[in-house]
Amino acid sequence: MDEARLVRFVAGPDGSVVPDLARKLPGRGLWVAADRASVEAAAKKGGFSRAAKTKLSAPADLADQVESLLKLRILQGLGLARRAGELISGFDGVSQAILAGKAAWLIDASDGAADGRRKLLQAGRRSGHPPRLLGVFDSQELSLALGLGNVIHLAFLAGRGAKSWTIDVERLSGFRPLLPESWREEP
Repeated sequence: MDEARLVRFVAGPDGSVVPDLARKLPGRGLWVAADRASVEAAAKKGGFSRAAKTKLSAPADLADQVESLLKLRILQGLGLARRAGELISGFDGVSQAILAGKAAWLIDASDGAADGRRKLLQAGRRSGHPPRLLGVFDSQELSLALGLGNVIHLAFLAGRGAKSWTIDVERLSGFRPLLPESWREEP
């Protein structure tokens, strides 16, 4: 399986299983598919101990920990992208980036109005290069991550930064839906 579709874990000094999303912690990596069912099965059935060939204890909420860490990593990635000039905020700027075909992702606040999102998605269909859509975070989470007030619409511009950020988003999709349930009911 491609490494981008896996989550790395390592054995902590106390014999616990520690998620290593950045893949930089020392020690032999224990790789598991990046989805909730695989992480829960590895924790429940002793997969980590077998792979490490030593007794390891995996917390019962390990999959929830991975989900939380992935969400934090994605928000931090948005903050870095903003400072690198790879992120555009505000309806007008996002709309222009989408129409120009420059947006790889449309990140919309989960508590934002459906009308603005619908208009931006229509702009994407007209451009011929519709961006992917992410609606995991609410306006307050996005605002805190970016150091801005009342963030509703963001466009992550296509490029190397978007490609590496996308890996974490795709790993998160194994733990939770990328869109709120209410968005699936919209026309």
